Amino acid sequence: MLYLGIDQHKAQITVNLRNEQGDVVLQRQVSTNHVKIDDFFAKLKKQAAKTKGFMAILEVCGFNHWLIKKLEDYDCKEIVLMQPEKTSNKKTDRRDANVLCELLWNNRKRLQNNERPNGIRRVVWPTSEDAEVRQLASLRQHLVRQRTRCIVKIRGCLRKHNLEQDCPAKSYKTKKAKEWLKALELPSVDRLEVNVHLAVWETLDIELLKVEKELATRSETDKNVLLLVSIPGITHLGAKTLLSRIGDIARFPTPDSLANYFGVTPGCRNSGEKTQHHTPITKAGSSLARSILNAAVNHVVRKDKAMKDWHKNIKKRKGSKTARVAVMRRLATIVWHILKRQTTYQFRYDPIAAVQTKTTPHKKSRSGFRRHDSGVQCVVKENVKKNLPSDKCRTRGKVP
Repeated sequence: MLYLGIDQHKAQITVNLRNEQGDVVLQRQVSTNHVKIDDFFAKLKKQAAKTKGFMAILEVCGFNHWLIKKLEDYDCKEIVLMQPEKTSNKKTDRRDANVLCELLWNNRKRLQNNERPNGIRRVVWPTSEDAEVRQLASLRQHLVRQRTRCIVKIRGCLRKHNLEQDCPAKSYKTKKAKEWLKALELPSVDRLEVNVHLAVWETLDIELLKVEKELATRSETDKNVLLLVSIPGITHLGAKTLLSRIGDIARFPTPDSLANYFGVTPGCRNSGEKTQHHTPITKAGSSLARSILNAAVNHVVRKDKAMKDWHKNIKKRKGSKTARVAVMRRLATIVWHILKRQTTYQFRYDPIAAVQTKTTPHKKSRSGFRRHDSGVQCVVKENVKKNLPSDKCRTRGKVP
């Protein structure tokens, strides 16, 4: 088996090749030109055929797609993607490729046995469908930000002449406000700027509808989307975006591991006998996933009484920001339970179920959710044994 470490750049890749004994047999730079890169991998495939193939390791970046496809086409046995570490003061491409190849060679047995490698923050490459959803979600976020910038620029022109108070609607996104902006009398330069931003705004709205329609069609046939939509504040687009980031839920053994993956868990700085010091959340992983959880906080706190009381207690003790992040973390763990157990969001307090099950306490599952249906079934069974009608059949104390 041969072990290949790759340091990827735009115009060339720096490679470091080792054999089974750990000796460096090749160290060079290869141009990313189609002819030269194909010639290099063809020779590598021919050389690796004598030693049961080859493995490759490289750092994740925004343009790994073509290189990973190239490695798959030339029968690479294992492709290891790792998160890049902090840069050193003595950094060169050759040293980076050498370090990557050494890490791969040291973990060769563990990778062959499908075990977790040591010293490597491995990145799971998404499926083609998840990669497309991620790209669409990022494009939608970019369009929304550009539209917001246009609105801010228009608002700046109005504030320049103290005309913002004359707007006939509270929001500039309404049809009435847009018509007022088009007919508003302004100086020539300001009028030109407002017209440009209005035109760009209309174009962004059209393109945004196309992207959202494409995302909506992809979420129609996904059962997990219907489960996540049961969480207050999570839309179909948000659920599909979260699922594209999560991938297979089986790779997260505990709810805390998913919260850590989203970066909503606190960091720490402990050294020796010093007091344990907890830092703010790590903010690792997808910022878009955290923004979706953040947007759902207001809806969950408003609709779920138990979550509202819990949020209020933390807010009194540690402030609104800490309470908000705490709810985000709890939502991340709830997402894990929903996908793992294939169940919908369970409200912890239901007034109707509370009245029907005064004598029978709610049963708690391992996930911490209260199962209202089990309590109602217990009441009905007891009424049947006593030859009494259920609560749904009682009318003014008379049996119908």
